[in-house]
Amino acid sequence: MAFEIKDIDETRAPLLDHLIELRTRLVRSVFALLVGFGICFYFADPILGFLVQPLKEAFPDGEGQLIFTRLPEIFFVELKVGLFAGFMVSFPIIANQLWAFIAPGLYANEKKAFLPFLIATPVLFIGGAALAYYVVMPTAFRFFLGFGGEAGGLSVQALPTAGDYLSLVMQFILAFGITFLLPVLLMLLHRAGIVTRSQLAGARRYVIVGVVALAAIVTPPDPGSQVILAVPLLLLFEGSLLLMRVQERAMKRAGGKSDAGEAAKEKPDEVASGDDPSVTAD
Repeated sequence: MAFEIKDIDETRAPLLDHLIELRTRLVRSVFALLVGFGICFYFADPILGFLVQPLKEAFPDGEGQLIFTRLPEIFFVELKVGLFAGFMVSFPIIANQLWAFIAPGLYANEKKAFLPFLIATPVLFIGGAALAYYVVMPTAFRFFLGFGGEAGGLSVQALPTAGDYLSLVMQFILAFGITFLLPVLLMLLHRAGIVTRSQLAGARRYVIVGVVALAAIVTPPDPGSQVILAVPLLLLFEGSLLLMRVQERAMKRAGGKSDAGEAAKEKPDEVASGDDPSVTAD
């Protein structure tokens, strides 16, 4: 048995091309992140002012304040604001570079199948982040501030530090934004054939328990924010099941059309080969 020995340079060339392409995409992504960070760090004060609005509205008459207990704390807060906002701003460019690296290895029908997921991902993330900012955070902050008052004749007032508050805001936004991507994950698993709609529908009770547990983990320990996260997630889960049903019907119709096309191609071949049963020998 003979073995073919290939030149090592020939076998390594495609790998080197992929590594060079990957390096190019990574450099562009890092450059976009650095530019976004620089711009957002320059505007860190107005961005931080935007992020503190839910807390300001939650305080009675908007008379609250943020403090910092360590001298460099506010500087690191602005660094974190710049990095967090810079990543959000540069994410479309980073995602575009990732897609540009993956897309050449996909067939045309695979690219077409991925397009709805590429559109839905930023829309759902922004929707979850907006829900957290405009609904959940004001409700949660009013809940937390409601525990202030007096204790043993002493005044109990909220004096949140800027660092703790920013960490809490980032936790809210990321938790709601990422968990709102549940339909994208489920549809991808369904598209890949890993799960079916009937399997997910049969596991509905376990999904409900899992969603409630997830909401309790990723949100602060107040019932209001947990319910506000759990209810939309359950609605998104049910919506995913409906989309899976539509997808399954579309796939069945596409399969039926392909079968009909193959049958139509076979009939002319049968006639040409003289296998038509209507033709009889004399």
